[in-house]
Amino acid sequence: MRGLMLSEFLRLQSVIQSFACLSSCWDRRSAAPFPQDFMSRFLFKLIICVLLATAASVAWLSSKSGDPKYTLQEWISPARFQQHDGLIRSVAAEYHLDPMLVKAVIWRESRFDAQKFGSAGERGLMQVSEKAAQEWARENRVDNFRVEELFDPKINLEAGTWYLRRAVQHWENQADPIPFALAEYNAGASRAQRWAGGDDAVIPPGTFRANIDFPGTRKYVDSIIARFEFYRRRGRL
Repeated sequence: MRGLMLSEFLRLQSVIQSFACLSSCWDRRSAAPFPQDFMSRFLFKLIICVLLATAASVAWLSSKSGDPKYTLQEWISPARFQQHDGLIRSVAAEYHLDPMLVKAVIWRESRFDAQKFGSAGERGLMQVSEKAAQEWARENRVDNFRVEELFDPKINLEAGTWYLRRAVQHWENQADPIPFALAEYNAGASRAQRWAGGDDAVIPPGTFRANIDFPGTRKYVDSIIARFEFYRRRGRL
């Protein structure tokens, strides 16, 4: 879409230059050039038409994406939405997770704000708690870890993706472990086990989601899965 916008303005610039050349030629050949107010009105209307056409193109492309609001926000602020994509890919590959899933979690947790501080003390892009971070540091032999380091995007992604991967592995016996892992990531393992009917129970993902009796957690799981599917449909982060 940015390419479309640029091409429209380049086209406008070309048209303006053409009319400026035409006016110059008219001045040399005639004692009665185009009136200045006529040219001003014409150029103003031309600019308005191009802007309207560009806005319509952006709106159409946004609607075709399946999520016009997200697509428009991403187009307006690409740095915010895409600045961590390279890091997401590398860390997700390290932990054998789909980077689109990791990005969907980041979107839901922090809206890509690396400095976000949650109401319960969660920190950074994936809103990692101090307890989860300490588990990650201990398991991975990270020396002298300080909880403030969770505001560093790389450390936060390492800790959060490790924790998410552990949750996915916990539910590998399920046909689709993702809803179970997301519920555990948000509400803890004991609650996810209760909603699943125990560690050894195998139930359909839809039944598990219906069993979640925390409205906030159910909305959390549903919104991340919807965002994950959105990224997969469009084929990119």
